[in-house]
Amino acid sequence: MQQWLKEVARGKRGSKDLDYQQTKEVAQTIISGKATDAQIAAYLVALRLKTESPEELLAFVHAYQDVTYKFEVSNQSIIDLASPYNGRNSFTGTIPTAILMAEYGLPVFLHGSDSLPPKYGTVLKDILLQLGLNVSQAPQRLTKTIQEAGIAFANTEEYCPSLGKLRGIRKELGVRTLFNTVEKLLNLANAESLMMGAYHRTAINKVAPIFKELSFKNVYVVQGMEGSEDLPVHRNSFIYKITDNNIESSIVKPEEYGLLVQEFDKDTKLSAQEQSDITLAILSGERSASIQPYYNQVLFNTGIRYHLFGVVKDIGEGIEIAKQQLMEQRGLKQLDKYKASQLENINS
Repeated sequence: MQQWLKEVARGKRGSKDLDYQQTKEVAQTIISGKATDAQIAAYLVALRLKTESPEELLAFVHAYQDVTYKFEVSNQSIIDLASPYNGRNSFTGTIPTAILMAEYGLPVFLHGSDSLPPKYGTVLKDILLQLGLNVSQAPQRLTKTIQEAGIAFANTEEYCPSLGKLRGIRKELGVRTLFNTVEKLLNLANAESLMMGAYHRTAINKVAPIFKELSFKNVYVVQGMEGSEDLPVHRNSFIYKITDNNIESSIVKPEEYGLLVQEFDKDTKLSAQEQSDITLAILSGERSASIQPYYNQVLFNTGIRYHLFGVVKDIGEGIEIAKQQLMEQRGLKQLDKYKASQLENINS
């Protein structure tokens, strides 16, 4: 480990990128337990100051994929919705959106862990718990759930214990590391499609080259809220479609669909209980003024995903489908189906 530290921790001018094989050796040294906590922390901080190259990021993704248990789902083209593991302060519209997608026949996979630095926001796991869902399913039961309900969630650290072992170090450092990206790309469900977020173009350019060496066939990286895959309705956003050869970008404008709202209060953190309550209200078809921004957010994101993943010809058509789903409480029925599938798996 020390030989690699000497390369990446030489300071701003002297530090060097390691190549793919060298970096994979670093990752394997960490995974095997041969690297000390001090060495791991030093490496992560040095890498953050230097900024990791796409090759270095890819090496870590591959190394941790190698020690991650994956589950197989036959005859389904699953969509992986990769939310930030450090959580959100704003409303996580991706949960009701995923439930609507599952109801409409698009199988989706969610994943995460307990909250992490630097944000320590509200995470998917806690919101799903408040909704009455099991967030700790074994692989066989998880497979049955996604086959029966078209949606599932996995606690990633249960499927990749090597990642969980780093939690203490990451909490003590308290800063973003490359693991904030690695954990989102492990592809536990062997999904064909991925949708994830990024804060800005620089981050997108860094992650884009590695998809040539990953198993996803369709990749969308969006300029979402708080770096998530959830597009806002208070501003325009970019969507990047990443292929082997290039990045295609487009802009989506909530105003074009009558969904523009004022910016949310960035300093207000919605708790898991509050997010659960809002989700249930939206899925129940409620249209009160207090939840209108969140309702618009769910419509916008569902319509966009229906368009991106080939269900409809344009976003407007997708939004109309989502409106109908909510009006008929089909999302609420799908949530009940999700819960029932988990209970059936336990009893079977």
